Parts: sequence; structure tokens; C-alpha cells
Amino acid sequence: MKQAKRFSQLSAPRQALVRLLQSVNFGYLEGLEVRSGEPVFNPAPTVFVEVKLDTGNEPRPEMDLMDFELGNEVIRLVEQFDELGNGNIERIDVRYGIPRRALIERPIQGVRR
Repeated sequence: MKQAKRFSQLSAPRQALVRLLQSVNFGYLEGLEVRSGEPVFNPAPTVFVEVKLDTGNEPRPEMDLMDFELGNEVIRLVEQFDELGNGNIERIDVRYGIPRRALIERPIQGVRR
């Protein structure tokens, strides 16, 4: 599967996730379901927004753009969706509207004894 490098190349659910991450700006998402490699918003993940009181919380400049190049973090996150297939992303940490870390629930495979 060819990996998307631009926002316009993402599926609608992945675009919705990118827009959600951009709107969070600083904070995290908990409990994002993934089905067939796509984020699912029913049930919706829980969103926690960090409000920085010492500085402004300017939105991502891409928020107003219809298309833009994806950052490496977004590309890596959607690669994780493809690898996971069906499962749960326990948490996605967001900084400056960009996913920085993800805690992914995975089944145990090939445990050596």
C-alpha cells in the first residue's frame, strides 16, 4: 500500500483525526478505536486539552489549508494503524497539533520461553 504524504491522500476518517489533533493543539486523546486500519469515532475518544496559561495557544497554520504535506509523526501514526488493523490506541499525546507519542494496545505474540 502506498503511504500518503499529503493530507488530501488520507481517507476521510484519517483526515478527521488529523483535524482533531490540530484542534487539540496541546493535550491528548484516550480510547481511540481502530477498525480495518481506520480510526473510528463512534464511540468517540476522550479528548483532553491542555490550556497553557503562560503563553498563547495559537492553532496550527494548516488548520485553514485544504491540503498540506504530512509531518513524519502523522505518517508514522497511520502506519501504526495499518499494522494494528483492529484494536485500540490507549493514548495519543499531542503537542503543537502534532501526535508525538502513542500508547497502543497489542496482543502478545511469539513469547519466548
